[in-house]
Amino acid sequence: MNIKEKIREDINSKKDEYIQFLQKIIQQPSTSGNELEAQTIVADRLRDLGLDVDVWTPDAEELKKSEFFNPRREDYEGSPNVVGTLKGKQNGKSLILNGHIDVVPAGDESKWINEPYSGTVIDGKLYGRGTTDMKGGNMSTLIALETIINLGIELKGDVIYESVIEEETGGAGTLAAIQRGYKADVALIPEPSEMKIFPKQQGSLWFEVTVEGVSAHGGTRYEGVNAIEKGWVVFQEIMNLEEQRNEPLREHPLYKNNPIPIPINIGQFNGGYFPSAVPEEAIIQGRYGIAPGETIEEAKEQFQSMLDNLKSLDNWFEKHPATVKWGGIHLPPGGCEDDHPMLEILQNNYLEVEKEEAVMAGSTWATDGGLLTQAGGIPSIVFGPGTTSMAHFTDEYVELEKMFKTAEITALSIIEWCEINE
Repeated sequence: MNIKEKIREDINSKKDEYIQFLQKIIQQPSTSGNELEAQTIVADRLRDLGLDVDVWTPDAEELKKSEFFNPRREDYEGSPNVVGTLKGKQNGKSLILNGHIDVVPAGDESKWINEPYSGTVIDGKLYGRGTTDMKGGNMSTLIALETIINLGIELKGDVIYESVIEEETGGAGTLAAIQRGYKADVALIPEPSEMKIFPKQQGSLWFEVTVEGVSAHGGTRYEGVNAIEKGWVVFQEIMNLEEQRNEPLREHPLYKNNPIPIPINIGQFNGGYFPSAVPEEAIIQGRYGIAPGETIEEAKEQFQSMLDNLKSLDNWFEKHPATVKWGGIHLPPGGCEDDHPMLEILQNNYLEVEKEEAVMAGSTWATDGGLLTQAGGIPSIVFGPGTTSMAHFTDEYVELEKMFKTAEITALSIIEWCEINE
């Protein structure tokens, strides 16, 4: 029996046990600030595998020293990072397997068919908050690593398994791991790519635009200036900016089938305080996609230029300019070179397991890959199970068979990248 057959057989023989462990992790509601229980379970598992395990609480003051950090919390007590290292036997190529343990809130739980932290399995799908984003992906890389250890395979290079906090609110966990000194030649991130390979990942920023008006009584509204009406001018220009920024990317081979490669989403548009009063202020909040290869500052400058140009459309903005504040998510774009050797390794092993060519694409959402690439200098690739459309949605699920296939492909790729120590 060759190594490929041994890997498949070992994974298949332990599927039930792996499903039970994933259910255990899903049953921990590891929203921001509540990651401790889930991380403790992960750390214990990594210790049982014989890895060198590092558990620590990220230091907010240290994080603030990075240009890539946008603080969301005063401290990270109760939210430890967990890293387990499988040391290589020689100075071979190293690899990081990076995944976040934090999940978004479940929302209105009455809308879930299955309780959001149940881990219920129905027709080959495991349901629960975080199954797709991204505990199912984390499980696939853990299975890959466990399989290599189970088979007694020694590698030349290090494999670093990172279970990090706070990706959903800005990437503090991955940045803390970089600051702690965890580096490798390449990183794999099993975010829900539907088993597509993403060599490029966009970044994202959250913005808040303030638009001024003049208050007046609703009965004489012509004596005031409606901030919502002026805000609508701003809204339309933001949408025009989205079109301008996306037009060049539609020709890119990784984004050719995507109608909006780097979206600008308006999440909130609020103004006024009373039906019979002209609103004197409107607030527009949203999420701003950053193109691969673009810096955060370049993206901000283009947005500011759009706001500065409003006065040419409406002279109200000459003396009352719309202003922007940047806060919340602050993730740079990430990725790797088009000819990075790990891409070919993943493609070949995907073909070996799935008997068809892998789909290459660019992500339409940000990941911790941007921090790994720009703050850590580590090329990053997204490849994971999970249905993208289910991330952050009611009745989130992961398809178990795809999780196991991803594990098999990942195990083969780890061995090829880090090399067997003969």
